[in-house]
Amino acid sequence: MSNKIRLISQIALLAAIYWGSNRLVFFTGLPIPGNVVGVLLLFGLLCFGVIKLEYIQDAADFLLKHLVFFFIPVAVDLMNWGPVFYKYGLELALAIVTSTFLTFFFTGYATQLLQRGKNRCRN
Repeated sequence: MSNKIRLISQIALLAAIYWGSNRLVFFTGLPIPGNVVGVLLLFGLLCFGVIKLEYIQDAADFLLKHLVFFFIPVAVDLMNWGPVFYKYGLELALAIVTSTFLTFFFTGYATQLLQRGKNRCRN
């Protein structure tokens, strides 16, 4: 029973950070989504040791393990978009491929830029 209570309390902590970051965005008018602010806030709290990894580890593992279930409503909703995909499918595919390539390219470039002067990665 204590494992369930620990999991529920860890999910409650993550939910509180999510709720607080959404409130912060709402009250300050930041042009950033609340969930992005929440991830940055959680990262900062973890880096500075305010929250230890053990406080959220079980809940994070559980949520990551079941992440695919959070995309089911989106996948079902995409079935209603058939005519849009039929009409703009080539443009959408081109946009997806281009944005994916650019993301990979600039992430790799930024990583190499940040690693300049440090020990190089062997891979």
